[in-house]
Amino acid sequence: MTRALATVLGPDGRAVGVDGEPAIITAVKERAPDLDLLVADLDGDLADLRLALGEPADLVWASASVHHAADQQAAVDALVGLLGAGGRLALAEGGLPARHLAWDLGVGDPGLEVRLDAAQDRWFAAMRAGLPGAVRMPYGWGECLRRAGLTSVSARTTLFERELPLTDAEVNRVLDKLAHRIDHLRPAGLLDPADLDAWDRLLDSADTAWLGLREDIYWLDARTVHMGVKL
Repeated sequence: MTRALATVLGPDGRAVGVDGEPAIITAVKERAPDLDLLVADLDGDLADLRLALGEPADLVWASASVHHAADQQAAVDALVGLLGAGGRLALAEGGLPARHLAWDLGVGDPGLEVRLDAAQDRWFAAMRAGLPGAVRMPYGWGECLRRAGLTSVSARTTLFERELPLTDAEVNRVLDKLAHRIDHLRPAGLLDPADLDAWDRLLDSADTAWLGLREDIYWLDARTVHMGVKL
């Protein structure tokens, strides 16, 4: 996204990529040494980031990051503090879970993908609860932006639907994503053993039930961006 913003802004603008993990910044610098990159932690007040930027920002884009902060409202407040008058915060959080599979796959009980989402949700709740100093945010992102002092709060949801039939590359990407999710949830014991057995068959290229043999894999998901303006 830093690359995309830098391209749009051109030579008269400045796009700065920020992440809390120094290792990620190092890896990005190796691949894109021309990008302007900084390290900052959303669990702080971002004072060092404001100092490094040198001037208020016209736009702050935060994607799938604020939900990792212990106090999400405080993190959004800090991001708003980076903006100048008339600046905008665009917060990409939420949307709809991706859908790829038929409800009944002929292996295990129907609804495997729905139960996978439910397991993911339980993992997310445990992750949030386990953050040091975690603070619940019992309201939505739009209200979060309003409480941070932004006006003209709105949201835009983009639907992503790949043309059918999917290409081999797209199918492989779907299978890789599913395998990653299963491997991620397996150690936590959040999947029913029968469902786990079904997933192991569906993701095994040597099994007759392998998903890669099916012609009904699809790709449908949605992403929401919440926006607000600083007075």
